[in-house]
Amino acid sequence: MDMGGGHRMGGTTAPAPSPPGGAHVGGVGMPGMRRKRYVHMTFFWGRKSEILFTGWPGADGGMYALALVAVFALALLLEFLGSRRLDSLLPVASAAGTGKRRAAAGGARAAVHALRTGGAYLLMLALMSFNGGVLLAAVAGHAAGFLAFKAGQFGDGRARARVEDGCGKEELAPAAC
Repeated sequence: MDMGGGHRMGGTTAPAPSPPGGAHVGGVGMPGMRRKRYVHMTFFWGRKSEILFTGWPGADGGMYALALVAVFALALLLEFLGSRRLDSLLPVASAAGTGKRRAAAGGARAAVHALRTGGAYLLMLALMSFNGGVLLAAVAGHAAGFLAFKAGQFGDGRARARVEDGCGKEELAPAAC
């Protein structure tokens, strides 16, 4: 009987080591066959890609279009979560009054911040697919969100931040992190 000396008994063999380069078991063909995956490390154009999850959207054009819409919507949502318009809807902790209200206001702001941070990391991971269409969808979503929620083009314009350049002209303030 072996007590941890590293010897195997009963004729069992160790599993074969996985090959380098991201090959995995499964796919079409005989069970147990290994198929190599290639992960792009430079920007490329095309609908055949993997965004966030293995095999999604794959080579299907409809799923690729859905992935681009999801990336656009996520970038738009991130701009809303970082907008002053949302800040005006959330209670301010210092003006909330009692201790319980202050804690609830702080918790609401912390939850929005956590959502925004998690969404930003998720969008960053989607961009790491190195697909040019995903990059364009993310930039377009951020631009549309900025236009809608920060530049004040849609709605009452209360979120509009203006500065004077010294010559009496106003322009949009630079983006703040």
